[in-house]
Amino acid sequence: MSEVSRLLVDYGPAFGQALFLTWKLTILSFVPGFLLGVIVTVLGLLPLPPLRLALGVYVEIFRNIPAVALLIFIVFALPDLQLLIDYEPSVVLTLALVCSAFTADYLRTGINTIPSGQIEAALSLGLRPLQIITVLVLPQALRAVVQPMTSLLIALMLSTSLASQVPMAGRELTALVSKIATDSAAGMAAFALAAAMYVATGLLIAWAGAALEHKARILR
Repeated sequence: MSEVSRLLVDYGPAFGQALFLTWKLTILSFVPGFLLGVIVTVLGLLPLPPLRLALGVYVEIFRNIPAVALLIFIVFALPDLQLLIDYEPSVVLTLALVCSAFTADYLRTGINTIPSGQIEAALSLGLRPLQIITVLVLPQALRAVVQPMTSLLIALMLSTSLASQVPMAGRELTALVSKIATDSAAGMAAFALAAAMYVATGLLIAWAGAALEHKARILR
């Protein structure tokens, strides 16, 4: 029996649970992160300079801060401020904040691709700024950033390995590999199997993103 086959016999259910937890953390962080990024983008388009400045600072902070440093702050510093968050929600919050900043940045790039003549035409028709944003600008920007958002989702999935840095109740793939490498001599086989699962998940996301981008291209 090969080492990988023996590994699947001994740890097969554990790998299944770890992969499920990886997917769960990805979805739980991407959905609120994406929605928050859209809200930040919409608010940043309003003609309110102080709000734009504050949101710009928000995006730059969470786009440039290392995710592991943010996780350490949430887990170890917030309790000193009487704000205690469990380990799994801490990981989700960390990834969601980072996701929201990159989402807002990508959407801003997508908005810059929209011809200014469309906005001028909408203003001449009497549409209000918020109507122009939600009806004209945002749908086109979302269609323009399908590929960057797909890459962001893959990066977010890989970043769930942050969960290995805190003592969560369950183990995602990286944490499981670390445990197997510590408890047995099957560390390399465990790493290869986890890497294959990461790659397969990334390819699945990329395929879905390509299909969505094809549909978005037709709608333009």
